[in-house]
Amino acid sequence: MIKLLRRSLTARTVFATVFLSALSLITLGGFLSYSLANGFYQNRLDQVLSETERAVSSVQGTIAAASLTDETTLQTLINSVVPSLEITGGSGSRQVALLRSPGQPQLQLFQSPISQDLDLGTIPESLREEVRASAGFLTYTPVSFVRDGVEVAGITVGAPLTIPLAGSFELFLVFDLSAEQQSLALVQNAITVAGIILLALIALVSYLVTRSVVRPVEQAAKAAQTLSAGKLDERLPERGQDVLAQLAKSFNKMAASLQQQIQQLDSLSRMQRRFVSDVSHELRTPLTTIKLAGEVIFGNREKLEPALSRSAELMQNQIERFELLLADLLEISRYDAGAVVADLELQDLNLVVGASIASIEPLAQSKNTEILIELPSGPVEAEFDAKRIERLLRNLLSNAVEHGEGRAITVQVGENSNAVAVCVTDTGVGMSRSQLDRVFDRFWRADPARQRSVGGTGLGLAISK
Repeated sequence: MIKLLRRSLTARTVFATVFLSALSLITLGGFLSYSLANGFYQNRLDQVLSETERAVSSVQGTIAAASLTDETTLQTLINSVVPSLEITGGSGSRQVALLRSPGQPQLQLFQSPISQDLDLGTIPESLREEVRASAGFLTYTPVSFVRDGVEVAGITVGAPLTIPLAGSFELFLVFDLSAEQQSLALVQNAITVAGIILLALIALVSYLVTRSVVRPVEQAAKAAQTLSAGKLDERLPERGQDVLAQLAKSFNKMAASLQQQIQQLDSLSRMQRRFVSDVSHELRTPLTTIKLAGEVIFGNREKLEPALSRSAELMQNQIERFELLLADLLEISRYDAGAVVADLELQDLNLVVGASIASIEPLAQSKNTEILIELPSGPVEAEFDAKRIERLLRNLLSNAVEHGEGRAITVQVGENSNAVAVCVTDTGVGMSRSQLDRVFDRFWRADPARQRSVGGTGLGLAISK
């Protein structure tokens, strides 16, 4: 789930929409449920208080009209109160209790009548105390009781009564609120079901809307990846005139411009490679002639004047360097044209490394640079082009000697079951990140003002790469 949310903009948008909508619906549902519960309770409370007032008035009228002469008639009158006020059965039942207040004269035969199924636990002592201190006003409290194994909410209302020959009494009516509970539960269930359905609709609509918006963006991202892979013909469909259509048009214009520029650069690159190849080949003939003439002059330099003899030596050195440069240019041209064919043979890499170090040893000695060698105890055999690997190592070693500032250079050879490797390490001045990115460019120097001290052509690392 977390991976999906990280990868998919549609999933994140739908999840955020559904989550926030769910919070809103829960908050709204809770508020509605509380308001409805409070409304049901308040309406029922008003009815209960009204019914209790009528019941108290009825009892008081009955007592006032009765002729009480002894305890028997008094008990008969009091016993008639409960049946006249209670309502049994159904969800709107009403139970009655007529309780004598504490501290009254003891009557020999008197009993406090209560409804048959009434639990006196629904009449808390605190309510009785409030009734006795209420001075004739109605007092109520919410209660709960168990009926048929189910806990039911209710309201207990109490009022004081005074009965001749008997003293002070407390009349309690316990009202059942199960009907209101059922109505509230029905409404809450309806709100819950409606909320779930609404949440599902919100999720669906959010997905459809988000998908319609995100899909062009995903297409643009996919097209950008295709362009970065080198397929420059990729384009986006242009539909409508909205911001997404403008995005597609702008992307297509950018892709077309990029394709044109890359094609131009590719054409220039091909022309450059062709030019280098042609010039390199065309220079071979005059260079051969110049080399032969230079060798003749160099061979007879002792017969020349000292100044001319020195000039012959300098000319011979530059001809040799020019020959190396031309050879490197031809090698680069073959690599650019893809015409290089590796001459693979099973050989010992240690021998090639040793030959490369031997060829560079005079240069290292002239720079007071020590070359340390770390070779495996046995031969390191692999199939490779020995000539090109040796040339590559010479380029790396000469570069390390030139820039190593006279410090030791380490050459390490390693192998595993899949490959062999050579590592040339120097501890020279080093390079910055920007310089490191260009170190294999042709004819590039970290310090343009620095002169080459080992007679390189500037193409060694480019060929090595």
